[in-house]
Formats: sequence, structure tokens, C-alpha cells
Amino acid sequence: MGVSVLIPAFNEEERIKLTIETVFKLNEVQEVIVIDDGSTDSTYQQALQTKAKVLQLTVNQGKGAALNFGLKEVEEDTILLLDADVGVTAIEAQKLITPVIKREADMTVAKFPKVTNQGGFGLVKKLATWGLKIITGQEFTAPLSGQRAVNSRIIKEINNFAPGFAVEVALTIATWQAGFKIKEIAVDMCHRVTGRNLKGFYHRGQQFKDIAVVLVSALRE
Repeated sequence: MGVSVLIPAFNEEERIKLTIETVFKLNEVQEVIVIDDGSTDSTYQQALQTKAKVLQLTVNQGKGAALNFGLKEVEEDTILLLDADVGVTAIEAQKLITPVIKREADMTVAKFPKVTNQGGFGLVKKLATWGLKIITGQEFTAPLSGQRAVNSRIIKEINNFAPGFAVEVALTIATWQAGFKIKEIAVDMCHRVTGRNLKGFYHRGQQFKDIAVVLVSALRE
């Protein structure tokens, strides 16, 4: 069983190449698919310098749309979702892949080490944790983690990733509703933290709104 890696990327010229080169070191990885989501820097050009298959959206459409665009190219039974900025710590994704390949879980979710310099105030994470607890009965400690290994059967079941900023929460709910097993895995990974600036607050505001919509929709079902 091989692994297809999906990496959506928007303005990640500093780390995208290192992330790709690192993930190719994982034994089971057969293909890496990078989706440049309308970047205005050299992300696309940097990715082209690697062995990855690089797709390009001319206009930024968001993470969900980028993942769906790349999903059409996936050929393997296990899909690894990675953020473009994890760099050398992408090697830790092996811990996510192994349980899925061994059928110990249908989806694994990365739990990052605790950091002291959190970018926001934790409101989005608290909303996601609370909502998932109400809907699934499970206590997820990393509800917003974008680092996941997924059995391709899950994607076939849910058809597509959710648009907007609620990709991870929507994926967790859909996976649980379909009866698949979810397991959180501690990893020693790190990536860039969204800052406490106007751009960061806008991102978290959109994320809060989109997650709230997904949770309300799931609660009404």
C-alpha cells in the first residue's frame, strides 16, 4: 500500500521545497502532489524544483478547494495531508501513516507539542473542541490539525473536502458519521504560527465563522 501526499500551498516559498524533499524520504510515499493556491510569491517555482507533481490555481480559492483540485490526481490507498510549512518536521508524518496502513485507524490526526507563543487566544480551538465533543462524544485535543493520514475509502465516502476554513473539523465530523475510526497521534512537528496582527485576526475570524456553520449544520442533522 502506497501513500499519496497532498500539500496545499499559499505563499510558502521559504519552506515548501524543504517540506517536499523531506516527505519524499518516507518509505511508503509514492507521489507528492502540491497545489499552489494562487500564490503571489515563488511557491510554484520552488515546488517545480522537486520531484513533486505541481498543480496551480491561478486565483486563491482556499484550502478546501485546493485539496479537491489535487484529489483528482491521487492514485494510492492512503492519503497524507500536510501543510506546506512543516519543513524538516514532515519526517514525523511516518507516525501518522503507519497506523492507517496497518488498519489500526482509518484516519490519524497529528497532535503538535504545546507551544508558549500561541498566535491567537484559543477561541477557535475551543469552539471546535466543544462542537466535536457534542457531536461525536469524543474529546479531540487537536481538532484543527491539518496533518492527517486518511484511508482513501473515507474520501470516497465523503466525496469532497469542505470549502472555506473548516476543512479539518468538517473532515472529522464526516469521518465519524461514516463510522470510521479516528486516532490522534503525538508528533514532534512544528509550523508557522498565525500572528496577532490584522491578517491573523482576519484568518481566525473567518475560521471561527466557518467552523460554527459546519457545527450548526451537523447538529441539525
